[in-house]
Amino acid sequence: MDFYTTLDSAISALAGALWGTPLVILLLGGGIFFAAYSRLTPILYFKHGIDILLGKFDSDDDPGQITHFEALSSALAGTVGMGNIAGVAVAIHTGGPGAVFWMWITAILGMSTKFFTCTLALMYRGKDDQGEVQGGVMYYIEEGLGPAYRPLAIMFSISGLLGCIVFFQANQLSQIIRDYFYTPMNYFQGDPLIGDLVTGITVAALVGIVIFGGIQRIAKVASRMVPTMVGLYIIAAILILFNNISDIPAVFSMIFHDAFTGDAVSGGALGSLIIIGVRRGMFSNEAGTGTETMAHGAAKTTEPVREGLVAMLGPFIDTIVVCSITAIIIMISGAYLEDLNGVSMTAVAFKKELGIPGQLFLTIAVLTFALSTMFGYSYYGQKCASHLFGTRWKNAYNWFYILMIILASVASIDIAVNFVDSAYALMVIPTMISSFLLAPKVMKEAKRYFSTL
Repeated sequence: MDFYTTLDSAISALAGALWGTPLVILLLGGGIFFAAYSRLTPILYFKHGIDILLGKFDSDDDPGQITHFEALSSALAGTVGMGNIAGVAVAIHTGGPGAVFWMWITAILGMSTKFFTCTLALMYRGKDDQGEVQGGVMYYIEEGLGPAYRPLAIMFSISGLLGCIVFFQANQLSQIIRDYFYTPMNYFQGDPLIGDLVTGITVAALVGIVIFGGIQRIAKVASRMVPTMVGLYIIAAILILFNNISDIPAVFSMIFHDAFTGDAVSGGALGSLIIIGVRRGMFSNEAGTGTETMAHGAAKTTEPVREGLVAMLGPFIDTIVVCSITAIIIMISGAYLEDLNGVSMTAVAFKKELGIPGQLFLTIAVLTFALSTMFGYSYYGQKCASHLFGTRWKNAYNWFYILMIILASVASIDIAVNFVDSAYALMVIPTMISSFLLAPKVMKEAKRYFSTL
C-alpha cells in the first residue's frame, strides 16, 4: 500500500509541475494565435468540411491508407470515449460546474489548432523504414523544420509512446464492470483485485484481436462503432434533457457563474479552475497534443487543407456536443453533489434519470467508448515506436500496450489520471512549438486551396 501511495504522490507531483501556468498559456494562447492568424477562415468552411467527410472528394488513387471519414472516425475513437463520460465527471468533481466552460473554450480554440496541426500532418508526410508514407507531428517536425529540430520530434515520440497506453480508459472500464456487474452478482467480493485482473485480461484479449490488424482494421472497426455509439448516446441524452428541459437554463447559469468565480475549487482559485478545465478539455478533444495528426496523417488525399477541415470537426463533435450533454445530465441529476468521481458519477446520473435501463445503457456506452479509444491509441503508440525504433518494433509495442491495459485495470484512478496528464503535457510542447513555426506555410497553402473553391 505504501508503494502505491508513494507512486501516486510522485506522479501527482509531476502532473502538477507540468500543468503550470506556462503550459496552459501555451495551449490557450496557441489556440488564440491560430484563430486570430487564420482570421477564423477555416471555421467559415465548416460545411465544406462536412462535404469532405461525407466522401464527396474521395479518390482511391490518392496517397494514404484510409478515407477522410475513416481518419476522423479513428481520431474520434481516440477522443470520443472516457474523456466524454468519465473525464467530464472528473472535471466537475475537481473544479465544479465552472470547469465545463473552460472545456468549451479549449474546444473552440482547439478547432483552429487542429486545422493547423492536421494540415501540417498532410503537408509534410514522411516515410518509415519500409518506405510507407506516414503523417504525424514527429514527421512534420523533421520534414518541415529540418534535422536541427529532430530532438523535438524524438520528445514527441517518447511522450506519445507513453501517453497512448490507455491507463485512464482501462482503469475506468475496470471500475464500471466492478461496480455494476461484479458487485451486484457477488463476484470477487473477497478479493476485488482478482476481478479487476480478470477484466484487464479479457479486455486486453479483445483489443489484441483488432490492433494486430493494423490501421485498416482499426479504422474499419472504429468507423462502425463510433458513429453508432455517439448517435445512441445522444438519443439517450436527448430523452433526459427533454424530460428536464425547464432545468437546463439554470444549469447553464451555474456553469457561467462558477466559471469566473472558482467557488467550487479549494481556496476559490480561479486560476486552478481554468487549469482543471483546460486539462480535462484537452484530454477530451486532444487539440494541441498532436495525437490526432497520426490518424489524419494517414488519410487518402492530395489536398492537406481538406484533412485540416475534417480534423477541425473533431473538437466540435467531441467537446461542444458530447461533453456538454454529459455535463448537463450530471448537473440536472444532482449526481455532482455526491461523493463520486469519474465514471461512477456519470453512471449514477443516468440511473437517476432513466432508471436501471439508463445505468445499463451507460455501461454499454463505456464498454464501447473505452474499447474504441484503445483501438485508436494503439495505432498512435505504434507510430511513435516505429519512428523511434523502426517498424519491426510495432508488434513488440502492441504486446507492451496490451500488458499495460492489464496493469491499468488494477491501478487507482488518481494514478491513471495523473499519468496521462503528465504524458500529454510533454506532447503539447513539441506539437505547439513546431506548429507555431510552420503556421505561415499552412496559411499559404490554405489561401491557395480556398481560392480554388
